[in-house]
Amino acid sequence: MSKKVLYTLEYPVRCSPAILYDFLRTPTGLQEWFADKIDEKEDQFSFSWNGVEEKAKLIDSEQDKFVRFRWDYMTKDEYFEWRIDKSEVTNQTILIISDFAEKKEIKDQSQLWQYQVKELFHRLGS
Repeated sequence: MSKKVLYTLEYPVRCSPAILYDFLRTPTGLQEWFADKIDEKEDQFSFSWNGVEEKAKLIDSEQDKFVRFRWDYMTKDEYFEWRIDKSEVTNQTILIISDFAEKKEIKDQSQLWQYQVKELFHRLGS
């Protein structure tokens, strides 16, 4: 089995970090763009797409800064993260996505994230 590697994607967002954070951290916000249905119980999230459920644990988060999850099937050193940054030059909010994938799957995974982010931007009106 190939070793998964960390990769990152960056997207400029036209909204405040506080608004973006709510879309990344709360079940209601996530359900707007990330999955069809989301339930949370004690930092354990259930994400459903077309009736298929995946579970992820909220590992860490900081208000208006980042949210980090680990899918149940991931190893201890793997995670996916949404980080909120501000460009020092333009003062624009930047969404940084970090995820793990096998090298040959990074392109496909990036396209999936691109689709998800497009849906997020649509919901944000960005």
